[in-house]
Amino acid sequence: MTSDRFSLPLKVQQMLRLMFNIILADAGKNAQFKPLSWTRPVADLRTGILTSKERWERLLDQQCSVLTEDYLSEKWPLKSEKNNLVINAAVLPDKALVERIRNLKNGRLTKNGEVIAAICPENELTTCMQTAESGEEYEGEVLILHHAWDMFTHAGSMIKLDFELLTKDRRSQPLSKTNTVLGENPVFVEPGASVEASVLNTANGPIYIGNDAEIMESCSIRGPFAMQEHAVLKMGAKVYGPTVLGPWVKAGGELNNVIFQSFSSKAHDGFLGNAVIGEWCNIGADSNNSNLKNNYAEVKMWEYHQQRFVKTGLQFCGLIMGDHSKCGINMMFNTGTVVGVSCNLFGQGFPRNFVPSFSWGGANGYTEYKQVKAFQVADVVLQRRQKKLTDTDKKILEYVYTKTQTYRKF
Repeated sequence: MTSDRFSLPLKVQQMLRLMFNIILADAGKNAQFKPLSWTRPVADLRTGILTSKERWERLLDQQCSVLTEDYLSEKWPLKSEKNNLVINAAVLPDKALVERIRNLKNGRLTKNGEVIAAICPENELTTCMQTAESGEEYEGEVLILHHAWDMFTHAGSMIKLDFELLTKDRRSQPLSKTNTVLGENPVFVEPGASVEASVLNTANGPIYIGNDAEIMESCSIRGPFAMQEHAVLKMGAKVYGPTVLGPWVKAGGELNNVIFQSFSSKAHDGFLGNAVIGEWCNIGADSNNSNLKNNYAEVKMWEYHQQRFVKTGLQFCGLIMGDHSKCGINMMFNTGTVVGVSCNLFGQGFPRNFVPSFSWGGANGYTEYKQVKAFQVADVVLQRRQKKLTDTDKKILEYVYTKTQTYRKF
């Protein structure tokens, strides 16, 4: 992995690698990012162009493992050694913080009562991130995500950071002359990408186009914007940044400040704004979400950790959708809607602002989406991308099904 502006001298990097095994920890936040974190650790959430794990591995020039919920650990195994540097996976880094963590020799680094990073012996991994009482307070500013909606709120700064990590000292592929480029920030095109007859405005941030990604004709894009490998932006799409299309995502219509994790589709017309969409989701043609209340009031959203609707502090807040959820054509999502894992929504009217996992139906009522049918659909969807629903994946979904039964009181 190449060095970057965040790196200290090679000798310091080598010393760090020799001394510490690096672990990214949920740090007690898994419930706060549900429904997205029902099926993945906090470290595997895409919070910019990269996931938290991908970002930290590039910044520290070292592979990391994950400390997460027991039922997720088979898919994301923990590697522990005698000495471990444990980092809060919800922390969004900057240059100063990375350098401070590199120089952490013992104890904990904290901020406002929360642990940022800690040096932990193997027998204290489950407790070292729980208390910040004995930690050293970090003097600089630090951004720590606490809710799923924080992901789209801070996507702009993460796209810019990740853009630099991915492109520093590299040369972009040439951009077709059929395109119009506005603004002073860069456009970076990876090998195999195709962009034709579109308008790319970088006035507010860079634009990154990943390997073998495609922007079809007549798209209008305002940065910061990124699309990962094999992502597709359909003809005539209108995209307002900060927006991210994860790997193999297909998107069209109008997007405004959206993060797609990967392998999901919103391929047709319709508006999606201030939203985070999980993996293997599909949003039907002409479906829309509201991201602003009619009275312009602060939006509330369902929060699993507190088991109630909470104030987000946001005036613009749209949709959070968990993995494997789908909606039919012409669906309408109200402001601040949370859709769980493996939901199948359809029909007229607005579904509830909180749709429990494994729900089947819509505004006219719900029944339970049976596991057998949900697994059959998921398996077919994965096969279209040459993937397979593994036994490990099924165990995770079975756990989610069981744990969310209490919400399905139809």
